[in-house]
Amino acid sequence: MNNPISGAGMTSQRTRERLIQRLRSAGIRNEQVLNVMCQMPRHLFVDEALASRAYEDTALPIGFGQTISQPFIVARMTEALLQGGPLKNVLEVGTGSGYQTAVLSRLVDRVYSVERIAPLIERARQRLRTLKIRNVHLKHSDGLCGLPEYAPFDGILAAAAPEELPKALLEQLAIGGRLLIPAGRQGNTQVLYRITRSKAGFQQEELEQVSFVPMVSGIPV
Repeated sequence: MNNPISGAGMTSQRTRERLIQRLRSAGIRNEQVLNVMCQMPRHLFVDEALASRAYEDTALPIGFGQTISQPFIVARMTEALLQGGPLKNVLEVGTGSGYQTAVLSRLVDRVYSVERIAPLIERARQRLRTLKIRNVHLKHSDGLCGLPEYAPFDGILAAAAPEELPKALLEQLAIGGRLLIPAGRQGNTQVLYRITRSKAGFQQEELEQVSFVPMVSGIPV
């Protein structure tokens, strides 16, 4: 019987390695990030009907109007977050499928992840349990509020796009901490920003144009 984590056919290790080759060709240089993504079973983070497409470099639907991000974007954001040195405590805004969460968990000491859609966070929790990932704390909460009870964070990564940079997330960055976040109006070009906090204030870098689902406030009933 095939190990569901190892996969077979279109979910096999060989298929994952072809994805990593494409990411390298697209400009991803951080070998730690590439190695983690090569080993991570992305097919476990999508519905079984989409498993054969899990290692395509494309976003895929996960229900509730949300998507699992394109592998290149996961690699790019993770690489950009890690530039500048290792991170201990990282906040992820938008758990979604849990895939980005799992990738981060292999690269930092501790991940705190918030998600406003309860069924998504329950599915993510089960996937992380299956993979025996134990350095992640998940919370059903409004991502725009961050997670002040565990702040400050060395890094914050947002997997959804607000129209403007959320003040709460900026305030929860540690000195020297980095925030990776897409921002801009839905339907227009969004920009991926890296914001670094110093004692003097915030330094903002524009990395590239991206397309993300909008960051929505509140928790659905």
